[in-house]
Amino acid sequence: MVNFLLEFFIFCYVLVLVSGFAEKLETLPFHEGYSQLFGHDNLMVLQDGKSVHISLDKRTGAGFVSQDLYLHGLFSASIKLPEDYTAGVVVAFYMSNGDMFEKNHDEIDFEFLGNIRAKNWRIQTNIYGNGSTNVGREERYGLWFDPTEDFHTYTILWIDSHIIFYVDNVPIREIKRTQAMGGDFPSKPMSLYATIWDGSSWATNGGKYKVNYKYAPYVAKFSDFVLHGCAVDPIELSPKCDIVQNPASTGISPDQRRKMESFRKKHLQYSYCYDRTRYTVPLYECVIDPKEANRLRRFDPVTFGGVPRYHNKRHHQRQSRREDTSEK
Repeated sequence: MVNFLLEFFIFCYVLVLVSGFAEKLETLPFHEGYSQLFGHDNLMVLQDGKSVHISLDKRTGAGFVSQDLYLHGLFSASIKLPEDYTAGVVVAFYMSNGDMFEKNHDEIDFEFLGNIRAKNWRIQTNIYGNGSTNVGREERYGLWFDPTEDFHTYTILWIDSHIIFYVDNVPIREIKRTQAMGGDFPSKPMSLYATIWDGSSWATNGGKYKVNYKYAPYVAKFSDFVLHGCAVDPIELSPKCDIVQNPASTGISPDQRRKMESFRKKHLQYSYCYDRTRYTVPLYECVIDPKEANRLRRFDPVTFGGVPRYHNKRHHQRQSRREDTSEK
């Protein structure tokens, strides 16, 4: 029998988020929802039991993982990122089942990419389904605030029909499940993770700037944990509840969609759907927005416009300016 109450709760979470009141959702103390994954004393639970710090130093990073697996739901945390020089540092808040499905795992990612001094952190979102790691679906964004000055809320809404990423209750990306995506849409139970680690090989300007442990420890602070979803039996991998997509769970309201469009107009820096150097033909789920395409083409005509990469001084000067802008 369909668990009507669970579907009603998930629908309510969508409505609450759309209404801008995610802070009213019930939050969990750390030890009721999560356990340490790695890092020894680089993970510190604060005295209130509701906040945790994870840090990266020369010895190790750190991370934690949810105690339950989930099949769909709404998951969020408030995060304050490390300040000063953070090039090469990666902080991640994500869902994955890679420990259980090594060759066909699913993943839904928030990744925060550090930067050199006086330049801002960037956010990257991505998904994998059924081990489709050879097909990247990344998007990268700047932010309208400094994420090192205070806590901000980052949320993943995952249901059978779509995935929505939110920052402070503003939707920044929506991924709709299409028939053409097949198994590339995440569909198996996943755990929630949070980690901090050394991504020097790629995270900042393609690996040009590395982690400098002179500035360590790099401390990421987490609080306000929300874990609202369908928990799954870890042995049988069967849901402890019945999930059926509620037809009323349409996701983003007209007002929220306007906010998402405004965010993307101002802060989108990269989208795989427009990357002509990577995909000569956009992937099947991509819905091309001509205005978005034009903005990105002006931002980087080589990546998003198919313009040849000429090796002359003038081109290198223009490219250098674009790279500098993308790191702000």
